[in-house]
Amino acid sequence: MTDESILITGANGLIGRHLLNRLVREGRRAIGIDLAARDAPDRVLVCDITDIHRLYSLARQYSLTDIIHCGAISGPMVMLDNPYGIIRANVDGTANIMEMARVMGLRRLVFCSSTSAYGPTDDTGAGITERAPLRPGSVYGASKVACEQLLAAYRRQHGQDNVAIRLSWVYGPGRTTDCVIRSLITAVLRRQAVEWPWGADFHRQYIYVDDAASALLAALDAPRCPDGVYTATGGSYLTLAEVAETVQQVLGQGQIRFADGPDPLDDVQHRFDISAIADGLGFVPHYSLSQGIRAYADWLAPLISQEIHP
Repeated sequence: MTDESILITGANGLIGRHLLNRLVREGRRAIGIDLAARDAPDRVLVCDITDIHRLYSLARQYSLTDIIHCGAISGPMVMLDNPYGIIRANVDGTANIMEMARVMGLRRLVFCSSTSAYGPTDDTGAGITERAPLRPGSVYGASKVACEQLLAAYRRQHGQDNVAIRLSWVYGPGRTTDCVIRSLITAVLRRQAVEWPWGADFHRQYIYVDDAASALLAALDAPRCPDGVYTATGGSYLTLAEVAETVQQVLGQGQIRFADGPDPLDDVQHRFDISAIADGLGFVPHYSLSQGIRAYADWLAPLISQEIHP
């Protein structure tokens, strides 16, 4: 679209930053908003998504046509002691974004949801599809379900072109919140042994940040989104012990040992079926887990080298 003007919320975050940088590299018209401008004040404007008046002002100033909404509390392990803060940022903020998109007549709103919306899943022997019951095990997951329901209601009642992408655990350059893969890579590069208190038999489905951005862009750029919700993972289904083995294979070294048991802050989930997003939006993950770990390690290595040899 030559007349497009895309807003990325949460543009300083892991996914938002990758999205905005990619759109700019591709010569597409896009701006970002976040709570602070940080290192790109010309492209990332200061705006709190709970400030509805500021949102309307930006929509008019930049003639916005589309939104990819990544601005939120970013995981079930964040702000555990402030559940109301999670609800205010995730639900109230998203409601503001939806209403602004409706009033201003924007083309499409892509919502960055999470597989945390599913909560613990039942082992049916087949992949978990988007039709599975939602039983979130955290306030964070519940906030994503609430937002998805609002998106669906706006879609049905107001004809708004909303679509939610449920991303699994995202890893890669720029992640600042807890990340097992980052911790493992960092320890191996520092030649430190790792003793993890749980996870040997606990499965987690990761997606590399570039693939997460691609899934959201596939939803933005599709001529139409037949369904309102899609799940996107990196395609792997491994225990954390198997993830650690992959890290050691990629880096050629490492002493890592996991104890049995689940992540105390995560749900037990079975393999997600990602055929719907492939068939409906044309998205398939580009990075295997080993390729993502290699790319992430290459990005982390200079940072760790500076720590060791300042």
